[in-house]
Amino acid sequence: MANSIKVSSDKCVGCKMCESSCPFGAISMTERPEHPKKFKLAVIDLNKCTYCGSCTQTCKFSAIELKKDSPQAGVDKDLYKGVWVYAEQRHGEIASVVYELLNEGRRLANKLGTSLSAVLIGDNIKSKAQELINAGADKVYVYDDPVFVEFQDDPYSSVLTQLVEKEKPEIILMGATNIGRSFASRVAARIHTGLTADCTSLEIDPETKNLQQTRPAFGGNIMATILTPRHRPQMATVRHKVFKEAKIEEARKGEIIECKVDVETLLNRTKFLGFIKDTSVVVNLADADIIVAGGRGLGKAEGFKLLEEFAKFLGGAVAASRAAVDSDWIPYSHQVGQTGKTVAPKVYIACGISGQIQHIVGMSSSNIIIAINKDATCPIMQTATYALEGDLYEIIPSIIKEIKSSRCNN
Repeated sequence: MANSIKVSSDKCVGCKMCESSCPFGAISMTERPEHPKKFKLAVIDLNKCTYCGSCTQTCKFSAIELKKDSPQAGVDKDLYKGVWVYAEQRHGEIASVVYELLNEGRRLANKLGTSLSAVLIGDNIKSKAQELINAGADKVYVYDDPVFVEFQDDPYSSVLTQLVEKEKPEIILMGATNIGRSFASRVAARIHTGLTADCTSLEIDPETKNLQQTRPAFGGNIMATILTPRHRPQMATVRHKVFKEAKIEEARKGEIIECKVDVETLLNRTKFLGFIKDTSVVVNLADADIIVAGGRGLGKAEGFKLLEEFAKFLGGAVAASRAAVDSDWIPYSHQVGQTGKTVAPKVYIACGISGQIQHIVGMSSSNIIIAINKDATCPIMQTATYALEGDLYEIIPSIIKEIKSSRCNN
């Protein structure tokens, strides 16, 4: 049964409550000269309607009837095979999280005795397909069309939904990036399946073959393992730097499947205006080997100037805790933690950060953690590989001075 929604002309009084409640602007009012009381009639644009049900909840006269597709009750799991990785790209460059997902996807596929596939969507992107095969994919589905030159939710989620419904994968993995978070949920909603966001661990249940999806919950205070036992595919977004990247095998063989799309059938309710690059990030946090992070203990926004100088001498990047970002001391793009980026550098230097669990979740995979804090009892000092108790405004300049001195001597 397909989604359907209709307005009862007998019950509608043209009160406009549904029009104002629709978050997608899908409802308008039309005149009814023939009506005894000249009431207007609500009209729903099905090209804009997402069948969210806001209008039915608002209507006091029960004039709107909504019928939704029934969920995948009793889905035949035997029809769903294979592990898929969405190969996110922007401006022709495949995101590094994709290679981490291919590595983990390969492991999961091997446990299930099935194939690993990647889905690549973009413009002039076909040449990148072999790179995904080299990283472990057995198949690569490629949508190469100018309509996909920039990421937009509607066309991207439409073609992925169509492909999923046709090929029926068992598992779909996406990066928990801005793009992945934006449209993974749209795809899951369209195919009536579950989605576990920001996973930090994935495993196959040996008995049921269900995907065990583990993520932080309740503010990071517990780790919850989530299952999708009655629906397929099983979908999860995974944070960057949680898994190691796949090893590249240049001689690896695989199948590249070119997919065609009827552009005329793609609904796109947004218009791409332009891409503005964040120029405040000198070194990409995700790729940095050394990260210097500041928190509430800096006391002021100017403290990040010292951290920027420190990071420059070390050849690293500057990060921040949520407290520093919420204080408007530094842009959100620098935030590390549960609601920010996940990083795994060789060295993470936490300056004036107390180390609440929400922050620890985002940087605990670092090889070496150095904490600088006045409070020797705070959580980050207990977590750190090396803890320096004292005033960061005295300790950091001393370290910078030593670095300058050693470089001059060499």
